[in-house]
Amino acid sequence: MKFAHMADCHIGSWTDPKMRSLNMEAFIRAVGKCIAEKVDFVLISGDLFNTSLPAIDSLKATVQKLRELRNNNIPVYIIAGSHDFSPTGKTMIDVLCEAGLCINVVKGEVSENKLKLKFTVDNKTGVKITGMLGKRGMLERSYYESIDKAGLEKEQGYKIFMFHTALTELKPKELEKMDSSPVSLLPKEFDYYAGGHVHIIKEAVLEGYKKIVYPGPLFPNNFRELEDLGTGGFYIIEDGNARYVPIQIYNTYNISIDCSHKSAEAVRQELTAEIRKHKFIKMIVLIRLKGSLSSGKQSDIDFREIFNMLYDKGAYFVMKNTSALSSAELEEVKLSSRSADDIESALIKEHLGKIKMGDMDVEKEEKLTKMLIRTLETEKQEGERVHDFEVRIREDMDRIMGID
Repeated sequence: MKFAHMADCHIGSWTDPKMRSLNMEAFIRAVGKCIAEKVDFVLISGDLFNTSLPAIDSLKATVQKLRELRNNNIPVYIIAGSHDFSPTGKTMIDVLCEAGLCINVVKGEVSENKLKLKFTVDNKTGVKITGMLGKRGMLERSYYESIDKAGLEKEQGYKIFMFHTALTELKPKELEKMDSSPVSLLPKEFDYYAGGHVHIIKEAVLEGYKKIVYPGPLFPNNFRELEDLGTGGFYIIEDGNARYVPIQIYNTYNISIDCSHKSAEAVRQELTAEIRKHKFIKMIVLIRLKGSLSSGKQSDIDFREIFNMLYDKGAYFVMKNTSALSSAELEEVKLSSRSADDIESALIKEHLGKIKMGDMDVEKEEKLTKMLIRTLETEKQEGERVHDFEVRIREDMDRIMGID
């Protein structure tokens, strides 16, 4: 038996068209590798898209590749993740499944206040697959708490559980403030746990849990991930052995300078000297400046000149990060290193209960607030009139609030 496990594809995530094309190219290459390796099936553990309503060009290209897998008799088993699952339950995953391009394995029913998940059986291998969707702000936690785990654990045969959530025991130190759940929320006695959501590449074995795997992003989704990972990838599991398959499109080159006790002009000269020493043909170049300038301001560093030099030497794309750069001439600004989701959750919790909302408890108020925020983040679809977009948002908010 041989299958592929990918997650966090985030198709359409980059705002810049050049980087967004690489994001799509990573998915195209991953599908090509799966076909070449003749895998029996593919698992996608959430966040196929970066939004519940992806752009038409991204959707079209994705459909083409999923069709290729289907034409090669390679089924795709999928769960919705925190990005491609909307607060009102709408997700493009449902459309793809209805078209026969993939199979959503999150199936079950509520009986006696317990969520009884059902297995999807792969026709070719007999593997039994189930799992749980992911939502932003860990809103899926209550689902996990209600799962009838005993029934799942008693099931015989090779079993896979797909999930899109952070496990406390496996969080790296840099993500210690990230919301997470204990591994005990997952049912035991599965042969493979196909994780997603946390952008780390990790294999682990915990007591009662044979093999837990996070494949990381299919392509890095931000500056930090490009620095830390350089590239994305996925896993191929063959006869129980997991093999990481990197998707290398372009190499990255990191230029990091501690600007402490240096003038803006000295930093500019150091940057230009570093650039003159190398060629950057088809490279993604990352410039990170940190520390406090002894004189001059950030604006005194001519980044237009720096970028032009790099593009003249063949760079594919250039990015800079100066969030940790300050100047003695300016008042220090302290920036939070937490993610946007962490900051959002902290702000919501800080204000919970300050406005009386009937007999609503703070837990329900927190969930309601996050759902409203997600709805207000909804993007206008291509070709959708402004009036229709506004009506759709109002209707979604009314449904969340329970307003007729």
